[in-house]
Amino acid sequence: MATHAPSVFASASSASADTQDSGTLQASLTPAFSPLYQQIKGLILQSLQSGEWKPGEAIPSEMDLAARFRVSQGTVRKAIDELSAGNLVVRRQGKGTFVATHAEHQVQYRFLKLQPDNGDTQSEGPAARTIIDCKRLRANAEVARALSLRTGDAVLQVRRVLSFAGVPTILEDLWLPGTPFKGLTAERLSSHQGAMYAMFETEFGVRMVRANESIRAVNPDAEQAALLAVNTTTPLLSVERVAYTYNDTPMELRRGLYRTDTHHYRNVLS
Repeated sequence: MATHAPSVFASASSASADTQDSGTLQASLTPAFSPLYQQIKGLILQSLQSGEWKPGEAIPSEMDLAARFRVSQGTVRKAIDELSAGNLVVRRQGKGTFVATHAEHQVQYRFLKLQPDNGDTQSEGPAARTIIDCKRLRANAEVARALSLRTGDAVLQVRRVLSFAGVPTILEDLWLPGTPFKGLTAERLSSHQGAMYAMFETEFGVRMVRANESIRAVNPDAEQAALLAVNTTTPLLSVERVAYTYNDTPMELRRGLYRTDTHHYRNVLS
């Protein structure tokens, strides 16, 4: 039997509108610091984080969640709207609402913004990945700060090259906190056929839900240039990303060098 999150109310009958919900909440939680739908969103996030509903699984219906949390269906709908806008859940017409997963094709490349200049991603096919290294080491101050760790804590460092149509195009260095990713090896990374973030979900129970990136132009050092088959004067795009799981917990520091002679970095702003 699934473990249910606590009700928003200590005791109350189901309300039929947000105003009724808010009034009941005021009586049981004094003061109410956030809108009711935000509190419901937080309870649903708790269930996602605890693994009550796994990536790819359906969550309960709006009606069932409304009964569970003793609020109106409209309040639940508004909470799910925000979760959907944040790519945490996916609505499917006539089927329900599902926990988003990086195993889905439309989500796999959510964080990969490099596009071929000719726009033909189909002919290019998926990236071929070569794992250069995967080693366990102690976090320096910079990595520790990015991952909210202490200097000297265990981290995993991964280096890999992504090639398109046989051309090495992206060189990535990743740092992951050691405890959640215990047992990750170069062999496991190399044998996994899907997206790396999908592997993190299925094998380590870590789902990346958002990321912050900073971008600038750089020249590679000699080792980086050799791995990307360019010279050290070739301008590259440097993309540094910190990816977070639920509750804004950082789970990955990633630094990528991108060749842009046949590709460009594309982002859709809304």
